[in-house]
Amino acid sequence: MAANKSKLDPYTSKAQNDNLTPMDKIKGLKDIIRSTETAMFTTRSANGSFHSRAMNPVAPESDTDLTLTFIANHASSKFDEIENDSHVNVSFLNPATSDWASFSGKAKVIEDRDKIKQRWSKSASAWFGDLKDGVHKGDVNDERVALIQVIPEEIRYWHATKGKLGTALEAGIDAMTGGVTVPGELRTITSDEIQLTQGLEGRD
Repeated sequence: MAANKSKLDPYTSKAQNDNLTPMDKIKGLKDIIRSTETAMFTTRSANGSFHSRAMNPVAPESDTDLTLTFIANHASSKFDEIENDSHVNVSFLNPATSDWASFSGKAKVIEDRDKIKQRWSKSASAWFGDLKDGVHKGDVNDERVALIQVIPEEIRYWHATKGKLGTALEAGIDAMTGGVTVPGELRTITSDEIQLTQGLEGRD
């Protein structure tokens, strides 16, 4: 069945590049994240509906860290959805190059104030606001402030190797000749590779 699917989907099979080291894959992934910054964070509600919203992850702890961390308001509905189903997706897209990345993993809520202080930036207060009640001040000590940590189980991304003009020319030729246009590489960082490079199994 797998061989038959590969034959029927020549675009994916031709684009898939499995000849890179985990570190090479991570470097390519980090380039995409740095070029886009904003991610779409997707959760699933109790009725099965998927909800996405734009969020910016905080800076990673190291150049090879693949865990995504977000500062978020615990009063928002996404926390209820994470409690219902911790499986989430986080995606990035650079429309200028067509590079994209997709993280499939599990979300973990962190309310430890020391850990929050380590990742906090003053600009984050603008997303919470001071409610003027003496408690919810929108600062790092506000009880609404929490971290969402996404621990990836698989990461797939597209690395474009041709620009828009080159892609259009190749697509035109392939459309006339019956060829398959592949203007880039599809790369996968597997669960085993993530654990090997990140030591995620031993994290708290």
